[in-house]
Amino acid sequence: MMNQSALLRPDWTPATVALMVLGFVVFWPLGLAMLAYILFGEKFQSFKGEANRKADTAFAWCRTNTYSASASTGNVAFDDWRKAELERLDEERRRLDEMRAEFDTYARELRRAKDQEEFDRFMRDRQQVKPAGEGGPAQGFTGN
Repeated sequence: MMNQSALLRPDWTPATVALMVLGFVVFWPLGLAMLAYILFGEKFQSFKGEANRKADTAFAWCRTNTYSASASTGNVAFDDWRKAELERLDEERRRLDEMRAEFDTYARELRRAKDQEEFDRFMRDRQQVKPAGEGGPAQGFTGN
């Protein structure tokens, strides 16, 4: 069963082409937006990932400064425990972000390999058909 992300990936798939045509029929800016997604979707995804990483870094800095300065409870043991837990969670978040980036790279390479395999199969099939069809039309030509 195909999932939604594979069905609507930024590529010329039947689903994306159908949505683009439907978008142009219903309201032309929707069709234009779908065309932009098909053409530039991969670039938008990498841009989004980089923006998310930068925002996470900025908010992590804000979060650690906010908690350490203004959220003191007066109980040193609790404050130390809370600080250690927040650091552990930040480390876990960084680890998950790295895993997400690795998976995105893996999925992109799988898609690329599948596309390469389909292209190679097309070229093999085309080469097998071409020798049989090369002599067909030229043999019937009489030169009148």
